[in-house]
Amino acid sequence: MATRTEILASPATPASVGVALPAFTLWWREVVRFYRQRARVVGVIASPVLFWIVIGSGFGSSFRSGDARGQQHYLGYFYPGALIMIVLFTAIFTMMSVIEDRKEGFLLSVMVAPVPRSAIVLGKVLGGTTLASIQGLIFLAFAPLVGVHLGLWELLSVVVVVFLVSFALTALGFAIAWPMDSTQAFHAIINLFLIPLWLLSGALFPLSGASGWLRLLMQLNPLTYGVEALRGLLYPASQTMTSLSTNIAAIALFTLCMFALCFLMVNRRTTRPTA
Repeated sequence: MATRTEILASPATPASVGVALPAFTLWWREVVRFYRQRARVVGVIASPVLFWIVIGSGFGSSFRSGDARGQQHYLGYFYPGALIMIVLFTAIFTMMSVIEDRKEGFLLSVMVAPVPRSAIVLGKVLGGTTLASIQGLIFLAFAPLVGVHLGLWELLSVVVVVFLVSFALTALGFAIAWPMDSTQAFHAIINLFLIPLWLLSGALFPLSGASGWLRLLMQLNPLTYGVEALRGLLYPASQTMTSLSTNIAAIALFTLCMFALCFLMVNRRTTRPTA
């Protein structure tokens, strides 16, 4: 009688049942899992909103971003950064499910299934991307409060930018969570790396006013181009450091690199030394 290993390796077992169905299944699982935990939904939106209101109101009377229309008050300047913060929190914390799935044994079941590993990456990352995009776009309901009124073209462009940033950050969260077996270690990496990534994106202060070494770090930060793209779309009269096409191209490149990194990590074979 054939063993389990022989069955899995048998040519009779299809090496792949396709990418779409398993990816869709994992995507749907991520969406349902997130919205069943109502505390997470409220926390992901409420925390950045409170942060935006408190910080924006606190600096509103002392910070001026220039004479551009819609950016006189810091609450308006900080709005794109708060939107990116919602996307960041949702995308990153959604990928904690990778660690939870490993502990529960679900991830092992998926890994031994006859499905391509690209479907695993695509399904998990698209699930987090969908959640992050929805949460970020919900935040657009506050746009009229800071004088932002989007036309159809601007709205579609914002959706594209939010989707690309969500995909890139979700893939980054997947890559960080994949080799880990501890949520504590995951949180430590977030505090050490991802929060500074957001702080140096131009969300809190403009790139033009930063010192030389800090400006260089901000220019190397791919998240900066997401914030700049959103700021240019939300405030057409504002002066951004780079054009919209350059910003979107930089975000798209970052997205491809992060997805490729995830794919390589999932397909990496680990070998144990034999005695």
